[in-house]
Amino acid sequence: MAQSNDVILEVRGLKAQYRSPRGIVKAVDQVSFDLRRGETLSLVGESGCGKTATGLSILRLIEGLRGEIVGGQILYHGNDLLKMSSEKLRQVRGSKIAMIFQDPQSSLNPVLKVGDQIAEPIMLHMGLGKKDARARALELMKQVGIPFPERRIDEYPHQFSGGMKQRVMIAIALSCNPEVLIADEPTTALDVTSKAQIMDIFRHLKENKSMSIIFITHDMGLVADTADRIVVMYGGRLAEAGTVLHVFDTPQHPYTMGLLKCLPSISGSQTRLVPIAGTIPSLIDPPDNCNFNPRCPYVMKMCREVRPPEYQTAPGHRAACFLYTQFPVHSPGAVAGVA
Repeated sequence: MAQSNDVILEVRGLKAQYRSPRGIVKAVDQVSFDLRRGETLSLVGESGCGKTATGLSILRLIEGLRGEIVGGQILYHGNDLLKMSSEKLRQVRGSKIAMIFQDPQSSLNPVLKVGDQIAEPIMLHMGLGKKDARARALELMKQVGIPFPERRIDEYPHQFSGGMKQRVMIAIALSCNPEVLIADEPTTALDVTSKAQIMDIFRHLKENKSMSIIFITHDMGLVADTADRIVVMYGGRLAEAGTVLHVFDTPQHPYTMGLLKCLPSISGSQTRLVPIAGTIPSLIDPPDNCNFNPRCPYVMKMCREVRPPEYQTAPGHRAACFLYTQFPVHSPGAVAGVA
């Protein structure tokens, strides 16, 4: 586990939103966490909880999707990415911080050979010529386990299976040896075998390249197997954050408890899965209270009236729930060494 003084990326009080005809969609609402060197941090939650919007906001890609970042800081080695010029930000994207998108089918250009798509960021960021960039692309295809790379480097995306397309996306993300890798549900829609192979690639990156990874997923099983720390999100907000061991052993937020009850028990002690009642809240102009209160079995009067702060329930563990009013309040604007 990396130490707190190895923090390389800090997200502080991040607020991002989309404008719609029906109102403002608060996709990310004052979320804070940090990422340390060589660790895997998972963002977890149901679809629509703000995980992907958070990942896109880190590289300001949400701005190209009719979204906007309206508050907070995103500090990479102390430099605020939200204040960087477009030119400086382009030097960071792909080179220092790379992202693997959820759907490789729509992320790859269908009319370009996969080798050319892997080589493009290499020529752009590393200044290599076409021949050297192609050699680097071939090396990356071997590294991510694409068979017969000498032949497949000149093939098009439609000639690859879903799992192989995702390997191409990983090769593109790794092309410039980034320090931080954001993986947005990289195993979605893959079969069990392909999913296991993709996760092996991430374990190799963490163990052999000391790469810091933000792993976005709704699969708590994958989180337990791969992550060091976890940030549980709900309705665009942080519900709970801490080490994976602590969160799984002693979950603090009722939403996290509900997610874990949805998992099958290996020991067989839990014979029936217990779903979380109700549906996720609308993020269009939400009331400033606890947005989990309609589904919470422990709801109190104050939960319907006031938004709970984040309480530090244990060292390195915090939860946004009024059940912990006796614990010290944690400010979401300053998280280094806490999340």
